[in-house]
Amino acid sequence: KTVMSTLSVGTIKSISSAAPVFQNTSGTEKGQLVKAWVNFDGTFGTSPFTKENGGIRDAFNVSSINDEGTGLYTINFATAMSDTNYCEIGNSSVSGTNFGAYLVPMGDSNSNYPRTTAKFSVTTVSYAAFQDVAYNFIAVFAAN
Repeated sequence: KTVMSTLSVGTIKSISSAAPVFQNTSGTEKGQLVKAWVNFDGTFGTSPFTKENGGIRDAFNVSSINDEGTGLYTINFATAMSDTNYCEIGNSSVSGTNFGAYLVPMGDSNSNYPRTTAKFSVTTVSYAAFQDVAYNFIAVFAAN
């Protein structure tokens, strides 16, 4: 007999410094929590962007964003990732227009904007040109 139940709690806490793990009944990991996310205004103008100055609308584990030039931003983590094998995904939207924009992760250890455990860079592009974009949404996932 299978019994379905719902767990309703205010806080889920790991018994170690690692994040809680979601497993099925056989112990196979079935999911992970997002490690960081941010919603920011790329047209804000005052670098670094923060929640306090309004450049970051809301965020988790993102302390600030540096404006590195037209359509180029460095996202700084509040708590560093354990390695550089994380995955960032995102999108952008240009307000009040009939065209879209693309948010593109960039950088590796050999670039001018290297991916590190503390930060990574993205660019926003519209019509094949760098452009500051008003609405940017990024989520970061990592195994550790």
